[in-house]
Amino acid sequence: MKTPLVMLFSTCLLLPAACFAQAKTGGTSGSTNPAANPTLGPEATSDIGKFSNWEKLSRQGRTGDYLLGKVAVIDAALPWDPIPVTVTCSGKTSYTAVTDAKGRFVIAPVNRATADLSNTRPGNVSTDVSSNPKLAAAFMGCSVAAALPGFNSSSLTIADRNLLDTPDIGTITLSREEGSAGTAVSSTTASAPKDAAKALEKARGEWLDNKPDRAQKDLEKAVQIYPQFAEAWYQLGKLRQAANSSDALDAFSKAAAADPKFSLPYERLAQLNALAKNWPAVAAATAHELELNPRGTPDIWYYSALGNFNIGKKDLAEADASKALAMDPLHTQPNTEQLLAVIQAARGDYTDALQHLRSCLTYIPAGPNADIIKQQIAQLEPLVPAPR
Repeated sequence: MKTPLVMLFSTCLLLPAACFAQAKTGGTSGSTNPAANPTLGPEATSDIGKFSNWEKLSRQGRTGDYLLGKVAVIDAALPWDPIPVTVTCSGKTSYTAVTDAKGRFVIAPVNRATADLSNTRPGNVSTDVSSNPKLAAAFMGCSVAAALPGFNSSSLTIADRNLLDTPDIGTITLSREEGSAGTAVSSTTASAPKDAAKALEKARGEWLDNKPDRAQKDLEKAVQIYPQFAEAWYQLGKLRQAANSSDALDAFSKAAAADPKFSLPYERLAQLNALAKNWPAVAAATAHELELNPRGTPDIWYYSALGNFNIGKKDLAEADASKALAMDPLHTQPNTEQLLAVIQAARGDYTDALQHLRSCLTYIPAGPNADIIKQQIAQLEPLVPAPR
């Protein structure tokens, strides 16, 4: 027999990609979801364009209010996708950021309760550090590192000199990891014929110039010249996904088939299969990516939890959701904690489920998903004994 909470299973959990913008904005108007707005440029899929304040901060920001840094890749070009950057304090993820197209990242205050999550990819915080204007002081002694499958990252320490001297904490370097199971840089890129490689680079420039139609044509040219070009298939899939094209799944599948060690397509395959409610395929795609990249990302752990829950592997789903939540302090994947609550309620742990649902309301803006969470809370409250 299903619990009432499971019966009220959120549409946004079943269709996470379609509801992602609603969870962030309370509706579809002005959505930053690529599937909902095919005219969006590269910032819709990779956060490029969201760092226009980088130079402004470096010139005008108050010392200690923010930190700036860069990521460089040794003997390889910067990938198209943003590179995750993590601030770790006392062994716990306390803040995350992503790089822009030039490898730059920002660590800046975010008001957890009121922030538009679509514009906070530069950083996620475990607490509302905006109440403390000297953010650098809050992270003094913490380490900063990047995460890219197939690469080792150097580490920076946030030292007290950042408070009085410069917001620039330095450059994180990524170097290839020998013998890694998977990689974010496909080996097919190095072996691509000259004309195919040239088409890929031209497409990247057009993509950064917010000309997705031209970029798509050049990517199609690249895969026509070199059908095993995994990177080109992957980028083509992203543009098709942003345009809500049914051909996106095929492009990601061809990227994965062209280079089985290329880890990036599998999260996209999970997203699209979740939209189609093909839960075995979601579980398979996430399992494969986690074989290639055991650390995972908040999104891949979330989709793994979603897929496993829907195929009946509830214990595994709960472990996956817990990992996603621990890696994502500001809930950039806003449905994780709600999913964890649903899983816990399904096994009768109403107390923890209720606690997580109440936590959701501290960062989920008003809208359809928040309304569902309130209904779930109302259903669970009678099942949890009042504290003495």
